[in-house]
Amino acid sequence: MKTLPKERRYETLSYLPPLSDAQIGKQIQYIIDQGYIPAIEFNETSDPTVYYWTMWKLPLFNARSVQEVMSEVQGCRSEYPACYIRVVGFDNIKQCQVLSFIIHKPNTSRF
Repeated sequence: MKTLPKERRYETLSYLPPLSDAQIGKQIQYIIDQGYIPAIEFNETSDPTVYYWTMWKLPLFNARSVQEVMSEVQGCRSEYPACYIRVVGFDNIKQCQVLSFIIHKPNTSRF
């Protein structure tokens, strides 16, 4: 077993190598399969004391496919390449965010 190098970790899945778009798509498929509502958020910092991120457009209430969500991810990446970007899943029954993971860090092509 190897100790991970000391570096800043970012939310869920941050211990993994960068996720490819295909891997991000599988996570988005999980969000849709669970009946959660996907949304995309961005922020200039990922400081853990920052609780509010800016939402990219509205939550994707009617998203039925991974491609719909990935299209919005690409739009957000193009518009805000210097920001952290994350995908979140909202549970409309519990009325709260139930998962999130960062998919883009500044100065990198993805996660």
